[in-house]
Amino acid sequence: MASTQAATKTESRAVELDIGGKKRLFDVDNPELPKWVDEAALTSDGYPYKKKLADDDEYQKTLERLQIELVKLQLWQQTTGKRIIALFEGRDAAGKGGAIHATSSNLNPRWARVVALTKPTETERGQWYFQRYIATMPTAGELVLYDRSWYNRAGVEPVMGFCTPEQHEQFLKQVPRFEKMIVHEGIQFFKFWIDIGREMQLKRFHDRRHDPLKIWKLSSMDIAALNKWDDYTEKRDQMLKATHTDHAPWTIVRGNDKRRERINLIRHILSKLDYEGKNKDAIGEIDDKIVGSGPGFLK
Repeated sequence: MASTQAATKTESRAVELDIGGKKRLFDVDNPELPKWVDEAALTSDGYPYKKKLADDDEYQKTLERLQIELVKLQLWQQTTGKRIIALFEGRDAAGKGGAIHATSSNLNPRWARVVALTKPTETERGQWYFQRYIATMPTAGELVLYDRSWYNRAGVEPVMGFCTPEQHEQFLKQVPRFEKMIVHEGIQFFKFWIDIGREMQLKRFHDRRHDPLKIWKLSSMDIAALNKWDDYTEKRDQMLKATHTDHAPWTIVRGNDKRRERINLIRHILSKLDYEGKNKDAIGEIDDKIVGSGPGFLK
């Protein structure tokens, strides 16, 4: 037993990463965050701000105003029967869960539902790929928020070898037609890609590893994917090019600063819907440095 414990203590998950042409050693288990990660995190991947939105009172007031508008939106949905889907995609630790919570936390949970499916069962693996998602879609008056979605087949599955190249290619061909059916059914459809830089992702992984309340968020899959950043980037770009359509466009949200991400994402949802009692002053202006449309916004 003692030898097993000793081996566990000395086992290292340090990985060598190629970042900006430099070899960097990153050990998520080391309590000290590397200086090169900390200094570059916020501005990584060309993030347009050098400081986070730091005023907590102003952030909370802005968020409250937006959440009041979301409640109005939900009441309008119940009156009109309008159905809404919002799916949230992005790399691990991009802030999908936090954005979903900020959007839904003050809504009636009977009419605002989060869908986060686990890996498919044996039965589901034998079905049409989209089949298990169809069963989760909204009924009249309901908002459904997807914490990851059918787009697993465009990212994690091909990168980690969970689907064949043929299945990935077929998915990219099928999904625009599938989403056209959703829109033609009269469902308001939002697709969000939350984008973060590499150093910011490393910082958030490190924060999770050393926070006892967040350590459950860090999976072995996250560690295995540390050296696959470029693979994920390639698949992301391929996905955006193939599935950014007029009927179901991608909205890109820069997520290095979670507060700016959440505020502007909610503003985007509210700006697209004409619900009763809409207060444009309360919604405010969308920051076009944070939110943009389609793959061109990432260039």
